Amino acid sequence: MEHPIEVDYLVVGAGVAGLRAAVELAGHGSVLVVTKESLGESNTHYAQGGIAVAMEGEQDVALHLEDTINAGDGLVYRPAAEVLVTEGPQRVEELISWGAHFDEENGHLLRTREGAHSLPRILHASGDATGAEISRSLVAFARAHQRIRFAEWTMVTSLVVAEGRVAAADLASARSDGTGPAPSRIRARAVLLASGGAGQVYSDTTNPAVATGDGLALALQAGAELADMEFYQFHPTALSLPGVPRFLLSEALRGEGAWLRNDCGERFMERLHPLRELAPRDVVARAIAREGMDPAGQPGATRPVYLDMRHASGVNLSERFPGISAFLAQHGLSLSCDLIPVRPAAHYLMGGIRTDLHGRTTLRGLYAAGEAACTGVHGANRLASNSLLEGLVFGARAAQAILADALPLGVAEPLPFQPQPLTAGEEAFVEEQIARLQAAMWAYAGLLREESTLRQGLVVQAACDAALVGLTGQGKSSRRLLEGQALSRVAFVILQAALARTESRGAHFRNDYPQRDDANFGKHSIASSGGQVRFERW
Repeated sequence: MEHPIEVDYLVVGAGVAGLRAAVELAGHGSVLVVTKESLGESNTHYAQGGIAVAMEGEQDVALHLEDTINAGDGLVYRPAAEVLVTEGPQRVEELISWGAHFDEENGHLLRTREGAHSLPRILHASGDATGAEISRSLVAFARAHQRIRFAEWTMVTSLVVAEGRVAAADLASARSDGTGPAPSRIRARAVLLASGGAGQVYSDTTNPAVATGDGLALALQAGAELADMEFYQFHPTALSLPGVPRFLLSEALRGEGAWLRNDCGERFMERLHPLRELAPRDVVARAIAREGMDPAGQPGATRPVYLDMRHASGVNLSERFPGISAFLAQHGLSLSCDLIPVRPAAHYLMGGIRTDLHGRTTLRGLYAAGEAACTGVHGANRLASNSLLEGLVFGARAAQAILADALPLGVAEPLPFQPQPLTAGEEAFVEEQIARLQAAMWAYAGLLREESTLRQGLVVQAACDAALVGLTGQGKSSRRLLEGQALSRVAFVILQAALARTESRGAHFRNDYPQRDDANFGKHSIASSGGQVRFERW
């Protein structure tokens, strides 16, 4: 058996949070960044709308804070939001100095407005490719650093806990055919989980295939706590065409004046919220879901809902939204000429691994940042375009905490054994279980929930989990088996937390408890590996 490899700092994930942390850490030791696919393949890369940042002084910062708190529906942890909006401008300026290019006009940064923002403060790049530009600039900057190494097409299979702390992590090839380096164990002073969200837990999602909640499952299995897992944000407007992936249609479209219409041609948001199409995302998503329900109540039947930009003037839509326009053109649609069919899709996890304001989890030696973490900054409903800013701000903060804690290298035994690959039939079985779980989560724990459906979801989750555990028990492993188990663990916590919160707030709506209950649930949910859920005020 080979002895563990040593590195000062292990960063899991190569999105905005992981790369920003890696750059900070590299000034003080060796850094290994592990990413499940190629560099840049992350939720960061696919973020269209932009990055929200208050760069116009104290009043702008104060308004950004209030917008963030208001969108979070009574559950935003104010100190976290204050950190986000006050440190955000410095981090964005820093990013620009590292080579990120945001759209400008006459030497001034262009800003747009999105839902629940009181004024335009969203920076964008190449119209609708902001995440790709941020990812490009951070990857280039990190690659130039001699102390940062990258392990692409590699996944963490488990965290090693010894002497009350995370001491090491086990790595394996993430290639679907199993090729790549043999499994290895990495000792480190600290492990940072910046592995993104878990949108693939739902059948309808805007998230890329890599978003399977791996970091959340690893942390939970190692003994760390998760928080606010019932709050999954569903983006209101994903393209809804048969056989076409749920392509994200950025909120910036509504910021530029897009309307929502039902199948009768009516603008329904006017009667539901004073901000109409620019209401908070949870409000708009549920409104679209209800407008799309079949009035006769036929199971599975839906009515179309459309995004309408045909009236837009003063903006060249193909230039402002080149990526979206090109994708729609592939399917015979045009923003300027057509009604675009839309429906909600799972988009962003407000909950995650519970951390303090410096990325420290409840388990020594383990840190988290970005969508994988939960500081309480988003509350029950994330304000549009705050996620890229969160990655920058809290990625840097987590790295600073790691350096301040100055833990020694952890103690870990050699890797005990190498698992056997799955047969083709077993891989097909795993895919069936994942698809079954995803469909159940969409049907039973989506935008509109109630006790009976959530319990149905738990029945399906338990069956899928048992099937996947059966393969693991035979000493077998593969990328999809590991991803399936991660999705199952995440689904279990979402379902348990949603059952425990018997109220409606933000992205969590219970048909059987439609009112907000501040007296009992103006608190954050905390979940542990055993499935217990408790509520705490922060």
